[in-house]
Amino acid sequence: MLIGEVARRSGVSARMLRHYESLGLLRPSARTGSGYREYSGDDIRRIFHIESLRSLGLSLREIGRALDDPGFTPSALVDDLVRQTRERIAAETELLTRLRRIDAAEPAAWEDVLQIVVFLQALGSKSPAARQRAALSSAAEIPVEALVEAVLRETEPNVAGALRWALARSGDGATALLAQGLGSPVAAVRERAVRSLAELPGDEATARLRDALTEPDAVVRGHAALALGTRGVAEAVPALVDLIVEGRNDTEAADALSMLAGDTATADRIATRLVDHLAQDTTEAPARVRLTQALADIPGRTASGALMELSGDGDRAVALTAAYLVRLRDAG
Repeated sequence: MLIGEVARRSGVSARMLRHYESLGLLRPSARTGSGYREYSGDDIRRIFHIESLRSLGLSLREIGRALDDPGFTPSALVDDLVRQTRERIAAETELLTRLRRIDAAEPAAWEDVLQIVVFLQALGSKSPAARQRAALSSAAEIPVEALVEAVLRETEPNVAGALRWALARSGDGATALLAQGLGSPVAAVRERAVRSLAELPGDEATARLRDALTEPDAVVRGHAALALGTRGVAEAVPALVDLIVEGRNDTEAADALSMLAGDTATADRIATRLVDHLAQDTTEAPARVRLTQALADIPGRTASGALMELSGDGDRAVALTAAYLVRLRDAG
């Protein structure tokens, strides 16, 4: 079979067949009396083997070794191809994401496109200072999706704070995207989502923070409770009391409880919960002191009565703290 017919049947151009021959990858079995290349059935099968291996991403050099070297095993090469393919997919996915973000920003001119590209590159920089400067740039021009992705992966506190600041000024869309972060299997990502939601105004953000009160991770749940406490959501009381018992953000938790204790009924519920924890045998001494201190800013008879009783507590630190707080309340 001559080269023209082989090209038609195989779909490989005559030029490429000659290139394969120049590399020693394919050798026609014979030539006609006029010197034309003549390909046998085995040659045709080799052509299809070459094209099959090319479709897997092998280089022509690797294909030659695979077909001609009996000691050339596929395992290591296939593993390497898997790695290269994954890297290529990751790069293409990153490019697609970047293009979508640029498209979502609806740039009016190429200058706008270039500004967005510069921002996205800075946001992905290895330098925390560069990422922070990007976050503090004009928030109105920053794609919200990019900010959310950045804040959910950011580990540097100062950069994370700048990103949350930018998100709070980014307009609509951030809350729904951050809510998706609450579904992450990684607790640290869920914590970043909650801390970002805490700085967003509106009922939607409050609703997502309420959802986080059922979060299994205590740190995430605690951040949600602190945010809800400042928003006047009484559902946060149990989690806020837990923070005081655990000694994590206990001062902030006590402040949030005092803000929630604006009416008599709520104040009494808070005081009762604090007293219940004080009465538990499993509550350790330092936690009992913190719970007693938290009663200081809770108004009402329940809190006052609890402090009077605690002033005679068997734990000297608790008794002294309660007695001091009783004197302050009486003076007030």
